[in-house]
Amino acid sequence: MVDNRRLRVLHAIVTDYVSSREPVGSKALVDRHNLQVSPATVRNDMVALEEEGYITQPHTSAGRIPTDKGYRLFVDQLAQVKPLSAAEKRAIASFMSGAADMDEIITRTVRLLAQVTQQVAMVQYPQLSTATVRHVELVELTAERAMVILVLSSGSVSQRPFELPAPVAGADSVEDQLARLRHRINAALVGLTPHQVPGKIAHLLADAAPEDTALTSLTVAALTDMIEASSTTKIVVGGVPNLTGFGAEFETRVRPVLEALEEQVVLLHLLGEAHQPDQVTVRIGTEIPYEELQATSIVSAAYGADDDSWANLGIVGPTRMDYPSTMASVRAVARYLGRFLSEG
Repeated sequence: MVDNRRLRVLHAIVTDYVSSREPVGSKALVDRHNLQVSPATVRNDMVALEEEGYITQPHTSAGRIPTDKGYRLFVDQLAQVKPLSAAEKRAIASFMSGAADMDEIITRTVRLLAQVTQQVAMVQYPQLSTATVRHVELVELTAERAMVILVLSSGSVSQRPFELPAPVAGADSVEDQLARLRHRINAALVGLTPHQVPGKIAHLLADAAPEDTALTSLTVAALTDMIEASSTTKIVVGGVPNLTGFGAEFETRVRPVLEALEEQVVLLHLLGEAHQPDQVTVRIGTEIPYEELQATSIVSAAYGADDDSWANLGIVGPTRMDYPSTMASVRAVARYLGRFLSEG
């Protein structure tokens, strides 16, 4: 058990090391922090913290730096995640406003998160297996091409063009055929999850009128591809150039981190399964089950459009990071993204 005074010393060491990137000595702590004890007492506390594995001395006669265990205690002792200022909240709202579809929303979120934290950002697409079909639209583009537009309850909007079949003698106009097919598709699929769609979509083709068979077949094929793509969870990564700003002590570890960031399966595991809303999760150094990333920390949070559509976002950065600010930013962006999708 670490007493309150030593916790204050550890807090000061973490704060100074994050700020200066230099090992911290006892005299500097006394000069910069109101610890209300002598340098000798601080030195004794630092020896005790080192013996317990919370700090370490990288070089003889140098100051101390936090260990993964020390960062963990520091994070666990944070009473709460500090709120963002009104100006920071307005900046987030301004950055996100005007996004047209899910792809743009995710792209903007990744850029925003990377900018506000100065770390590598990761945003998982909503797990759409629990979302449902909200609407399917069919649009005639030209005499030879049409487009299927799929809207899910999560806010995802995807579209796919396809070639129109050759006209059938005596058949209705393409516009009328598309209107009739649109009605049938929405009657059959609205309210279903992507996993339920394949069992229903086959009936559309089987029940099509002879003059609509070719158009229905092409539409169903395009829609099936879109449904399958929507069920595949993926993660978008941004801010990778921020790796170069992590400091000289991190330079030799950049390549393995880059390689790990290219693996979608690794990233999905890192972000974990959806957390509870408003809960920020922090994995530090050796707590991460991938050796390539054990010089980093992962800060993540859940976001969702409703109770059934949750996903995760977060950042990867060095263990020497400003945890209070980073945790606040990750939570704030997750909250805003969830509200943005719900209102959209």
